[in-house]
Amino acid sequence: MKKYRVTVNGTAYEIQLEELTGAAPAPAAAPAPAPAPAAAAPAGGEQVTSPMPGTILDVKVSQGAAVKKGDVLMVLEAMKMENEIMCPCDGTVASVNTSKGAAVESGTLLCVIQ
Repeated sequence: MKKYRVTVNGTAYEIQLEELTGAAPAPAAAPAPAPAPAAAAPAGGEQVTSPMPGTILDVKVSQGAAVKKGDVLMVLEAMKMENEIMCPCDGTVASVNTSKGAAVESGTLLCVIQ
């Protein structure tokens, strides 16, 4: 048994893993496709990032649109649930860095508000 400490969302957990001998090895996973390069964020803007991995179901804003704090910017599907990505501040959409149907990882830049 080997002990490991894992931190998930700021909470530390101690786990133990046992190495099984004689078991058939798990099939190797196919390598993930390289993500498309994100467009550079304009300087000084408020970056809106994905809080979790998922799929963008809808993009409700476009570049140049005026937005207010709390407006829905896009809808992210994660674990069979639809999550609304809200605007963190008043401003104008400087760039939209994703599109409908895109698969995103946690921390992926979605848009920039100036």
